[in-house]
Amino acid sequence: MPSFDVVSEVDMHEINNAIDQSNREVGTRFDFKGADATFELSSDTEIQLSAESDFQVRQMVEILRSKFVKRGVDAKSLIEVDIVVTGQKAVMPMKVQQGIEADLARKIVKMIKETKIKVQTAIQGDKLRVSGKKRDELQQVISFLKGAELEVPVQFNNFRD
Repeated sequence: MPSFDVVSEVDMHEINNAIDQSNREVGTRFDFKGADATFELSSDTEIQLSAESDFQVRQMVEILRSKFVKRGVDAKSLIEVDIVVTGQKAVMPMKVQQGIEADLARKIVKMIKETKIKVQTAIQGDKLRVSGKKRDELQQVISFLKGAELEVPVQFNNFRD
């Protein structure tokens, strides 16, 4: 029985490259001259932005998003958190979305069932397994999900006949 997986994964190597490029751009931009502004990968799924003011942090978010797009990483995978201002430093942790959360997975399953395409969908941890009798039906589901407006970027892998 043909099947494929719906996942939401981000290439961490590309994220590291985007952070390095963003740090270089902040170091050379005129509006950041003399400012202590840095991007830091604090854990596998969190990027720490720190600068002297919250305005600079907002500018840094735009720089990071543009570098993500240039590296081929979907900008929807970044989740912004509130800026924390302490003394003369503003810090903003940004989370990198990895995997499909349970609520969104149930929503996707419901959307697939509403299309009346004869496939079975199973939630397996942070990914979805879609299986059906015909390859054409699976390709219809893929094209439907590509056109759907989802909160996270999705990829399709492990296609088996």
